[in-house]
Amino acid sequence: MRPIPSFATFFLVTIMSSNSYAQKIVIAHRGASGYLPEHTLEAKAMAYAQGAHYIEQDLVMTRDDNLIVLHDITLGRTTDVDEKFPGRARSDGLYYAIDFTLEEIRTLNATEAFRTENGEKVQALGQRFPLGKGSFRVPTFQEEIEMIQGLNISTGRDVGIYPEVKQPAFHRQEGKDISTRVVEVLKEYGYTSKSSKVFLQTFDYEELGLIQKEILPSVGIEVSLIMLIGNRSDYPWMLESDGMSKLAYSADGIGPSYNLVVDRASEVGDIRVTELVTQAHDAGLAVHPYTFRADPGAVPDYAGSFEELLDIHYFQANVDGLFTDFPDRVVQFLQSQ
Repeated sequence: MRPIPSFATFFLVTIMSSNSYAQKIVIAHRGASGYLPEHTLEAKAMAYAQGAHYIEQDLVMTRDDNLIVLHDITLGRTTDVDEKFPGRARSDGLYYAIDFTLEEIRTLNATEAFRTENGEKVQALGQRFPLGKGSFRVPTFQEEIEMIQGLNISTGRDVGIYPEVKQPAFHRQEGKDISTRVVEVLKEYGYTSKSSKVFLQTFDYEELGLIQKEILPSVGIEVSLIMLIGNRSDYPWMLESDGMSKLAYSADGIGPSYNLVVDRASEVGDIRVTELVTQAHDAGLAVHPYTFRADPGAVPDYAGSFEELLDIHYFQANVDGLFTDFPDRVVQFLQSQ
């Protein structure tokens, strides 16, 4: 009998033991982006196999009103758009996804993130998947949902999706109602209630309110909404003593930078957990901080290891879930508890 490959073994173990870590959730940040180029279907399939409970999709619109899974509203950081379509940048030198049709975007090669220095492309995180290697594409929202739902059928699991409406104000300025289109697609694929395996997130509080009060009712569905909070200056009132109770009128949870959960001034032996999680829980809000990375130099000095960082947040700060580029490491950590 041919032995089962180690990756498949891990996949089967993850499926069979999923109940052991179900009380805390693992959200694959742009997929298993620590191992494969972010937001590619390959990165999402790997995250699924590694045992993530939810897989994130950042969403932007094309010129012909398709939703694509892309972190930026521009294409230049993770594709070869400058080589395929020279001269298509705006006056600021950037290539906006909204200026391209889906057919054009399908011709692009998706890559590991890079920056340009002296005319040369330099990989942003050097120990990740090599820049320019392999053959990857920018997927549509529908393609990704169909892959995840298909894997749910073939494996018997129930992995959820975690879409983000990217820069809705920019899209509205460009004449695109991205939030309504996202909600319509959720309905098309059966995500229609608070019990559906979906969290819909945005950094834009005004858009969050619009989604909650107008768009969801107009489309005829309900889903759980997450308010993303990047820093204290975004919406200062949210971090006041009654901020979470006010936010609870519009949101079901928050996705804060983890520096808002554990003070960055913390030191080894002096972990300073803020009041944010307690305040959110008291208001009935879930807490899913971002982004936990195991790359060299990415773990704060107050944590001796990536796993210690996870322990501080999951169990000392008592967050409900977290976003990570390394779903396998987080799943393994939770299963060991």
